[in-house]
Amino acid sequence: MHWHSLICRLGWRYTLDTREVMEIEEPFLLEEMFPHKMPPRVLFSSPIYEEIDGNLVKFDPQEALERDIHISDTTFRDGQQSRAPYSAKQMVDLLRFLSRLGGPKGLIRQTEFFLYSEKDRHCVEKCQEEGLPFPEITGWIRSDEGDLALVKRMGLKESGILTSCSDYHIFFKLRSDRKKILNHYLSVVEKALEAGIRPRCHLEDVTRADIEGFVIPYVQRLMHLSDQAPADLKVKIRLCDTMGFGVTFPGASLPRSVPKLVYKMVHEAGVPHDCLEWHGHNDFHKVHINAVTGWLYGCNVANATLLGFGERTGNPPLEAAVIEYMCLTGKTKGADPRVITEIADYFAKNVNEEIPKSYPFVGANFNVTRAGIHADGLNRDERVYNIFDTSSLLGRAPRVAITDKSGVDGILHWVNDFLGLEDEERVGKKKVVKIARWVVDQYDVHGRTTAIGDDELEALVKEHLPDLYEKRPSSS
Repeated sequence: MHWHSLICRLGWRYTLDTREVMEIEEPFLLEEMFPHKMPPRVLFSSPIYEEIDGNLVKFDPQEALERDIHISDTTFRDGQQSRAPYSAKQMVDLLRFLSRLGGPKGLIRQTEFFLYSEKDRHCVEKCQEEGLPFPEITGWIRSDEGDLALVKRMGLKESGILTSCSDYHIFFKLRSDRKKILNHYLSVVEKALEAGIRPRCHLEDVTRADIEGFVIPYVQRLMHLSDQAPADLKVKIRLCDTMGFGVTFPGASLPRSVPKLVYKMVHEAGVPHDCLEWHGHNDFHKVHINAVTGWLYGCNVANATLLGFGERTGNPPLEAAVIEYMCLTGKTKGADPRVITEIADYFAKNVNEEIPKSYPFVGANFNVTRAGIHADGLNRDERVYNIFDTSSLLGRAPRVAITDKSGVDGILHWVNDFLGLEDEERVGKKKVVKIARWVVDQYDVHGRTTAIGDDELEALVKEHLPDLYEKRPSSS
């Protein structure tokens, strides 16, 4: 029995060494961690140790952040396996968004396309005509020598090659055995190198594979081929968490441990950091954290899709990866996060894709509060209830939706925001009393169950604050 429990059972009294509250004149806002003008920083206090094969392995976060970590995109490949295909125009538009979002330094470095149908190839050609330096256009093919001809025909310098690596796939899907499939994969990679195509081997279902018995021997042979190839044809490895089985928990076993998988690839299979990539799925709600963990432990590349659209439960959301990069490094690398809001608007208006209202960064309500106490905090200082400066970084100011929970503070925030009033110009609570009374009556007297619409609130402002209404910024 723990000593604390024993003392309690015996009724003994004891006194802990309690500390006095430290009174200060200025608030301690941890601004290094919460700069507000940028997303909150992730600061690591010390190296991390992970047990691998019975050994404690030191992980230095600072070293990880000094590497060239970046993002690759699969919106036009995996992202099209969960929805209706994009038109050629939509692909071109989205490619332009990706280029602007990732910036001239290529935070979003590459994107990949199907090549099988005439429509697929037409879409690639239209995107190639844009001549954008980033993201680089790459292909995706099966492990088939005939498919390499499509890559060559399209003039692509790199292509993903599907090389399934778990016994579930080798025995049940491919109806083969390990040695036969290994030799087949290697022959296709050799043909790609001979054709001047940079192979990116997709290790499908790696989080259910025999890492020691198949994956490491296979990847070691790929690295041997890579060592013999020209510098611009180095073989890349994509770790594909096809079913979302990957986990980040310390001490978790292979093949599910993301840290251990990455460690094995780097230290035992010999994969350079810049040739290693993580691709995940969200079946267990771990898709984003797994991708970020891959970054930290040795994958320079995190593969993602716009808004997380991907087969079944989706892939890592690309917009979240951009924000996460800023959280980890405190830098933008030339990225323009305001484009995230433009992308969301484009999906809603031009792709007819409904985005959940509470979806982070892009949902209609992601920075909208309905609670009066939260609105009061926003009125006093935006930092109290807004995750970062969403006005500057995303082009979306924090808003308040008016319901029976909003109170006068919520209505006050809505009115001042609508009128464009700031600092000493903002109206006080006395000015909105009649509007607040009307809102309360809607619920208490008339039994309303829906939120008050912006058009209704605008009419109330026009009625009760006519002078301010006429001077609002949107008036002509």
